Amino acid sequence: MTHDPSANDPGTRDPQAAEHLGQHVRDARSDQAGVGTDDLQRLWAPWRFGYVAGDDPIEGCPFCVLPARGPDRDRESLILHRGEHAFVIFNAYPYNPGHLMVVPYVHEAELEELDGEVANEVFELGRRSVAVLKEQVRCAGINLGMNLGTAGGAGITEHLHLHVVPRWGGDTNFISVIGASRVLPKALEELYDQVAPGFG
Repeated sequence: MTHDPSANDPGTRDPQAAEHLGQHVRDARSDQAGVGTDDLQRLWAPWRFGYVAGDDPIEGCPFCVLPARGPDRDRESLILHRGEHAFVIFNAYPYNPGHLMVVPYVHEAELEELDGEVANEVFELGRRSVAVLKEQVRCAGINLGMNLGTAGGAGITEHLHLHVVPRWGGDTNFISVIGASRVLPKALEELYDQVAPGFG
């Protein structure tokens, strides 16, 4: 694969992006471990603005629609790995760079209703995701868990998923506390290429 030097230039890839660089983008659809849908904002400068703003929204459950696109579109869909019963995908609205989710293919909201074999693979892929993140992004720690139900902080309540969030010392800093904002320094495309080899 050849590298396009303009690939990380939002103004080149999306002519409308340049005027939005550095702006706050409120994410009303976020689903983050321990945060849920709230007023936390992100500085999305590295991303293509149109994608972040949701110019091409997914109709239906994204955890059903994205894998149904087929393996040929996995990079576009941010799917890093497909197992027999579950898959690993980047969170497009991450709490931290490298925020992964392990999702069963079956559309199920209740953990206790999940078939045992499926649940086993979800947690095995969670274990594998922890190892991959430690190796590929050199994180200092990891949050691993599920937000079940609206009261539990889930943004997508109808299809359960396991969050795997890399952490670094100082990643919850003054800009999160004072400004209700979070700076995400790496584009998803760049992170995909960095993390995907770990699942190879």
